[in-house]
Amino acid sequence: MNMRPNSSPLFTRLHVALGLLINFAPLILSAGEARMEVLQFESHALKNNPLHDPSSRPFPVFLPAQATNGVRLPVVYYLPGYGNSADSFIQDSNVWLKFTQTIADEIAPMVLVIVDGKTRWGGSQYLNSSAQGNYEDYVCDEIVSAVEARQPAATNGVRRIIAGHSSGGFGALRLGSSRQKLFDAVIAMSPDSDFPTSHLPLVKVAAVTNVPLAEIEKIAAGKLPVPEDGDLNYAFGLSAAYAPRGTNHPGEFEWLYDAQGKFREEIWQRWLANDPLVIVRQNPDAFAAGQAIYLEGAAQDEFSANIGARKIFGVLQSRPARTTFYEPPGHHSDHIRERLQRGLEWVYNRPLTDIH
Repeated sequence: MNMRPNSSPLFTRLHVALGLLINFAPLILSAGEARMEVLQFESHALKNNPLHDPSSRPFPVFLPAQATNGVRLPVVYYLPGYGNSADSFIQDSNVWLKFTQTIADEIAPMVLVIVDGKTRWGGSQYLNSSAQGNYEDYVCDEIVSAVEARQPAATNGVRRIIAGHSSGGFGALRLGSSRQKLFDAVIAMSPDSDFPTSHLPLVKVAAVTNVPLAEIEKIAAGKLPVPEDGDLNYAFGLSAAYAPRGTNHPGEFEWLYDAQGKFREEIWQRWLANDPLVIVRQNPDAFAAGQAIYLEGAAQDEFSANIGARKIFGVLQSRPARTTFYEPPGHHSDHIRERLQRGLEWVYNRPLTDIH
């Protein structure tokens, strides 16, 4: 979802090892009083990943004017949607600098970190998988450590927020659930969820179902180029995230269709085991009582992501964690910054801005 071409890295990159900054000399851009620092480190979690994707990649850190030496601020870790990387946020830095300072002035000062989870297929869903690499560990263990070695997070109240849109919203729910002690709040905008509603129609289009299994296997093995069709590429990425063949078969995943083109229900069940809606229904402790969970989905969402978000809210509203659901007007990728701002307003109990 939300796929668009990748842009080239724009800035000098930095080196970080073991989560600690080395020879730190960031390129700093500012707009008004906010500033951006572009960090980079060599990831151990992604080293030798089976897709041969970069284990070293840039990620921007946007800091408001209030981020002075010694001041601990909450940190928002933002996960972009499928097909996006951190490069587009660096390219559009002036927009995000302004956003960061607006949030600081109108809600609370906080640091915004953009995570890069892009893979050969387009996106990782921010999960650990032997078919793609360990992206949960990359985000939660390495990026958090690298950022907070330089800009320590707040020690009380809301310390860290995991937020994202589309596949990034899925990642926010999954990482917020699996790392409850790390993230105090989750902001999931149009998250991939309720897979029978959101994913199943996408993997039943002709571009996916009409490709012979032998060709699928050649593409997965790198013997044929990455598909140009976005739906097919998306199916590859989701298969790598949800149905890896295991550590003895790095880079390999199970396809949803057999050699005769028959839908494989047993593999679909593996997909469903990753569905945030299924997880919260089956696990009463999917989120901690002290977490805040903001769910939303655009009313005209092309992928019906609003339906799954609303259903998750229906499950969580009877549980201890503070939660809400909002359905802004517009389509899947409309008004992303305004929607993120509203989520932050809710987390901090500020007056909520209606999106028009």
